[in-house]
Amino acid sequence: MNTFKAPKGTYDLLPPDSATFLAVREAIAAPLRNSGYGYIETPGFENIELFARGVGESTDIVTKEMYAFETKGGDRLALRPEGTASVLRAALEANLHKTGNLPVKLWYSGSYYRYERPQKGRYRHFSQVGAEAIGAEDPALDAELIILADQAYRSLGLRNFRILLNSLGDKECRPVYRAALQEFLRGLDLDEDTRRRIDINPLRVLDDKRAEVQKQLDGAPLLSDYLCDACRAYHKEVRELLSAAGVVFEDDVKLVRGLDYYTRTTFEFVHDGLGSQSAVGGGGRYDGLSEMIGGPALPSVGWALGVDRTVLALEAEGVELDIPASTSVYAVALGDEAKQRLFALVTELRKAGVATDMAYGGKSMKAGMKNANRSGARFAVIAGERDLAEGVVQLKDMESGGQEAVAMDAVVTLLKDKLV
Repeated sequence: MNTFKAPKGTYDLLPPDSATFLAVREAIAAPLRNSGYGYIETPGFENIELFARGVGESTDIVTKEMYAFETKGGDRLALRPEGTASVLRAALEANLHKTGNLPVKLWYSGSYYRYERPQKGRYRHFSQVGAEAIGAEDPALDAELIILADQAYRSLGLRNFRILLNSLGDKECRPVYRAALQEFLRGLDLDEDTRRRIDINPLRVLDDKRAEVQKQLDGAPLLSDYLCDACRAYHKEVRELLSAAGVVFEDDVKLVRGLDYYTRTTFEFVHDGLGSQSAVGGGGRYDGLSEMIGGPALPSVGWALGVDRTVLALEAEGVELDIPASTSVYAVALGDEAKQRLFALVTELRKAGVATDMAYGGKSMKAGMKNANRSGARFAVIAGERDLAEGVVQLKDMESGGQEAVAMDAVVTLLKDKLV
């Protein structure tokens, strides 16, 4: 009989590797929780129009990569390919922008889906942690988010990542640049699909990864030369705030990012140890997205960092996270009566906050101790008929190998003290 396998381009997270993914998520979330960001969770699918309007109809995400479907009731939905549009939709629907101080600061974690050609570091199902600051236009907010991401990566021990930074201008200066770029691009030898992009969103052509396109882009007008005074001053302040915080970044005048909604500040975190899929995360300011999806004017900024990409970056640098064993105490019972007594002790230890497991299935002493070793437990509690008759258990230190008899009613207190 054929066994089922995970769909192509997806992966399963299994112990012990899953502990690393959890640690990465926690490390990214920790500075956010410490900076006023509250947790938000949105559905895994949304109305397809949310992404068509928000992410952009000219993007590869919408035109080629979305998992779109129609429900039995006739609704046209899509699995979420990114997080920002969903989070902004949820915030608008709940009127969060009316109920408290702006910006509304939110963070999230979850799976996202894009139909892409599977390769190392690029899957059809991937995990991200993201953050959005909704409803305020302030260079300090852009800088804050970049600093928090930098802080998260450094707390994990990553060192060989780079921050690329650019400004995409605003509704005042970008149209002038857009016209100049369109004029330049129309003189190039481009395929029909790329030519269509020139009319819809010419900046996306700059983001084309194909060598035959990139080599023609030499001499293309640069957005940095077209920024209005307000955008130039805004970008200058973001850069100054980052530098004052000791965050090293690189100006990248060609950085566009793959989503249509970005304005002004845009940034990307890249790691050169990951080959062609070097981006581990990124984001930027999206001052017009709220209006695009039917909301009021709410200038906002955010980012998303890839959990799987970050794990690959850790591997590339040879960084091993210090992840404590999930089990502190492991119980091994010899005989039915000992099993009953130790099961009660295990329950008591768990109630006392001690991470405890035990050997199941009537294993022998040898097999039970093998399990104890594999669990990574610091101590093993062993009991047989003779121990029960004496009212004790054997407490074995799994590091030193030392073993002592301890009164049954003293085990919980003793272990709590030893494990502090």
